[in-house]
Amino acid sequence: MTLELKLLVWSVTLLLVQMLVALAGAIAQLGLLPLIGNRENLPALTGWAGRAQRAHRNLMESLIVFAALVLVAQLTGKTGSGTAHGAQLFFWSRLAYAPAYIIGIPGLRTALWGVSFVGLVQILLPLLARA
Repeated sequence: MTLELKLLVWSVTLLLVQMLVALAGAIAQLGLLPLIGNRENLPALTGWAGRAQRAHRNLMESLIVFAALVLVAQLTGKTGSGTAHGAQLFFWSRLAYAPAYIIGIPGLRTALWGVSFVGLVQILLPLLARA
């Protein structure tokens, strides 16, 4: 398995962990019973619970792009040191992004998002280059 695919698997693992953290925040703020129902008219989550939910959603959005790029790079044989570096930038910055967001460090959170975006672009560029 290439490094890019390994980091894709680890990114999905991170998504699952963030899902559990967001769930814990929702339970702590709303209680379990409202979450078991149809979830109609639930109040918005605030504080760390709201930030955990937003961090989870943000990773879901980014993971779709990351997965598509990694899989296309793999299928077309365009993996290499550049795509591996991009995948590492994406994964490690997203790993640091979650606690920075949940704790509430806005400048750091934004910078880490930027690093993850650079990682995505680094994977994309070889796919756009003529072979």
